[in-house]
Amino acid sequence: QVQLVESGGGLVQAGGSLRLSCAASGTIVSINAMGWYRQAPGKQRELVAAVTSGGTTNYADSVMGRFTLSRVNAKNTVNLQMNSLKPDDTAVYYCNVRGVSTSSGFDYWGQGTQVTVSS
Repeated sequence: QVQLVESGGGLVQAGGSLRLSCAASGTIVSINAMGWYRQAPGKQRELVAAVTSGGTTNYADSVMGRFTLSRVNAKNTVNLQMNSLKPDDTAVYYCNVRGVSTSSGFDYWGQGTQVTVSS
């Protein structure tokens, strides 16, 4: 089994910063991709930032230059540093991890953490 623990959501004023963390644990053999997605009211879930096993990090155009994704392989963890936050960043942020466990491939989503940016 694979479990995800998300942390770091909250309320912040525009221009402020938040740091999201996601840690995967369990019967993990390898991780192929790990990162953060978000969903705002009236919008579909979208990629925020994710890193692949090949080392490529992808960012949404809307967060480029403001958000930074970092990976801590030893802890199966990714951190998302979010700076210069805007009200449009308000959404539920979901961690996603996919890879291989001891029994099968997997694709897991966290329960989501709310990020609210006030003007």
